[in-house]
Amino acid sequence: MKKLVGLLFCMVITIVSFAQSAEKLITAKEVERIEKVLSADDMEGRRTFTPAIDRAAAFIAEEFKKAGLQTWNNSGSYLQPFSMARAKFISASCSFNGVAIDTKNVIVVTTQPDIAITEKSGFEIITMAKGADLRREPRKLVAANKNYLVLVDTSFAGDRFNALIQLKSRLFKSDKSIVFVLSSEVPKTFSIEAKHEITEQKLANVLGILPGKSLKNEYVIFSGHYDHLGINPKPGVNTDSIYNGANDDAAGTTAVMMLAQYFKKLNNNERTLIFVAFTAEEIGGFGSQYFSRQFNPEEVKAMFNIEMIGTESKWGTNSAYITGYEKTDMGKILQGNLSGTGFTFYPDPYTTQNLFYRSDNATLARLGVPAHTISTSKMDSEPNYHKVSDEIGTLDMNNMAMIIKAIALSSKGIISGKETPSRVDTSSLQ
Repeated sequence: MKKLVGLLFCMVITIVSFAQSAEKLITAKEVERIEKVLSADDMEGRRTFTPAIDRAAAFIAEEFKKAGLQTWNNSGSYLQPFSMARAKFISASCSFNGVAIDTKNVIVVTTQPDIAITEKSGFEIITMAKGADLRREPRKLVAANKNYLVLVDTSFAGDRFNALIQLKSRLFKSDKSIVFVLSSEVPKTFSIEAKHEITEQKLANVLGILPGKSLKNEYVIFSGHYDHLGINPKPGVNTDSIYNGANDDAAGTTAVMMLAQYFKKLNNNERTLIFVAFTAEEIGGFGSQYFSRQFNPEEVKAMFNIEMIGTESKWGTNSAYITGYEKTDMGKILQGNLSGTGFTFYPDPYTTQNLFYRSDNATLARLGVPAHTISTSKMDSEPNYHKVSDEIGTLDMNNMAMIIKAIALSSKGIISGKETPSRVDTSSLQ
């Protein structure tokens, strides 16, 4: 009995200590300081591929440095650079068994300026039969980053086949290529050549590391995206032209930076914590896709993706929702650690919008990681979503601070290694 009482006493002391630390370290004043910089007019809406987003990245990196975080792989930089490529079609030719194929029935997805392949080039041949999901399956092949010759059933002729051209819009730089040919014939021999003009575009996530003490190879990720929509090129007369993105997602990025400060000062994490601000969410989620590919998903024990927490949820203050709540027990773990705080994490009330697979948590979630987005955005009625009116004056700094504190307190069992959420069942995604 004495041991049990002693154990309970220690647990209470730990909870109180976490709560007191959060109260001191996570303040509305500090939240506002960071938010003001990220959503200021001189950030020009933080559009991807602009100097403005580079300024935002530099600010986040400097804050990570001040917090005392380590750089990724001891690189000396908080930037995680990568490249995207756009391919402009120049010419192509294709023949199956010595017979020419009309080039309108050939789509080459590549980041190589010149390709020339035959049946001896080692390309895996894939067939897409009548009834295949021509929206989803080709994207999976692109994500696999392998060389494929894909034979698409002739029932997809016309607009549905031509829609595959959009796969070429932006690609990760790669030496792999995919050739889609509208054909029901599996050729014994083939010859395909294509030329493209390749334009390379540089991008960078911003991330900092807080190494774990005893579980260094078990990762917990705190993330948000720092890009937004930029400047409206054709505003009306006397109309604001800057999409400041104060809530979407300077608010989530601010939370990540605050949590970095908090956990560094506590300095008691057993698992390694990764704090990351993603780029290019608004144009396809490319930052989180690249980042996620750098990990063995089995080593990622949880992901807290934070998006649009600047306004009250549908339940009012001191509340937020978790996308995909039912897919793992992570939500229950988090809520269990908030007993007595008055804060509530609810399941996502907007399930018809498929938010679980629409944000930066999606890539890792599809690989089984308990990766969830935390938000308060009223997705059926948020008045400033993707509008120039998404400015800092529309946000509640006190409520934002409370949400960030709740994330900090609720995650303590996970970062200590004492609690591990269940994995996402990926069997239905195969």
